[in-house]
Amino acid sequence: MEILSFLNREEFAFLHREVLGNELLDYLLAAFIFIIGVVLNQLLTRLTSRLLFRLTKRYTTGVTEQELHDLLIQPLRTLLYLITVYLSFSVLRYPMPPLAVKSVEPWPKMALLNVFHLGIIATIVWVVLRLVDFGLLVVARRAELTATIGSRRLDNQFLPFAKDLLKVFIIILGVLVMLGQVFKVNVVGFVGTLGIGGLAVAFAAKESLENLLASFTIFLDQPFGVGDLVTAGNVSGTVEKIGFRSTRLRTAEKSFLTVPNKSMIDKPLDNLSLRTSRRVGFTLVFDQKTTSTQLHAIIAGSLTAIEAHPLVTQDVQMKFNALTPNGKEVTVQYFVETTSYDEYLDTKEDLNYRIVEVVEKEGGIFSNCPAAIVATS
Repeated sequence: MEILSFLNREEFAFLHREVLGNELLDYLLAAFIFIIGVVLNQLLTRLTSRLLFRLTKRYTTGVTEQELHDLLIQPLRTLLYLITVYLSFSVLRYPMPPLAVKSVEPWPKMALLNVFHLGIIATIVWVVLRLVDFGLLVVARRAELTATIGSRRLDNQFLPFAKDLLKVFIIILGVLVMLGQVFKVNVVGFVGTLGIGGLAVAFAAKESLENLLASFTIFLDQPFGVGDLVTAGNVSGTVEKIGFRSTRLRTAEKSFLTVPNKSMIDKPLDNLSLRTSRRVGFTLVFDQKTTSTQLHAIIAGSLTAIEAHPLVTQDVQMKFNALTPNGKEVTVQYFVETTSYDEYLDTKEDLNYRIVEVVEKEGGIFSNCPAAIVATS
């Protein structure tokens, strides 16, 4: 009351001058509310995320408060900005056109209100989506602390799928709320008119439905999981994510390849990560001057070196395979018992050096023809 009586003094009379249906004092009050909201935005955002983290702290093992803050800061700030704008403009009166009916709100005002309501609903959906991200992050971190290798593999495949499916449900729910609250659509009647089949077709269409069903097939049969190296048709790469519509692969060229789930199951799929060993096969071509005695010694010494390696299985073959105009061909084949590609390459390199050392020791000579060493794997 004292503030109002103070502002009603004659020296502040200009503040009661009307501009577009509002006094200058109203504009100052609106600006003051907006500035206070902007100044307090960051503080309120931090306090909200901190309060939420403390309320859920006993259930958020392995997740830090900063991670929650990083997820919520943008949507919460946007939500608080929208509320600030609404509160600041709520003290102002919309200027009425000369021919406007007093009992009917002008359409520009209603349009602005509808835009504001759309923004509020969209931002709330955004906040809920980030909370879903946080919740599944908590589940993933807790699973890492207690999971075995098999269950961790299942979690890596299921959690991204569940997150995407839950997000789609939340977005659909948000759209239905927008239709009902902003556009005044009878949502129950709308959904009933569409029917389950009609809603599915309208939302997903035929191809999306096929990919969705394929994602369930991948999840139930588990032909591959996150981290596996797979080949499907002419596509090959390491699985990084299995979604409800597509699977994302990292190729050997380090590019990011997105493949529809339907394409991953309707073609023969080779899960290279599930093989127990990797094959190595190549042909050595020796000069015609290399004697049979030298070949016997080279083959015997190379077999001993290969079989002595701890990662090589007992399926080792090294044979004097053919006599050709280019020279004397010796085929080499063995299996490296590893699923790691780097370890496989290291083993090949080590054994290649050992074979070369044996050849040099026995005085063997490689042929000068271009096909002196022919790889077969």
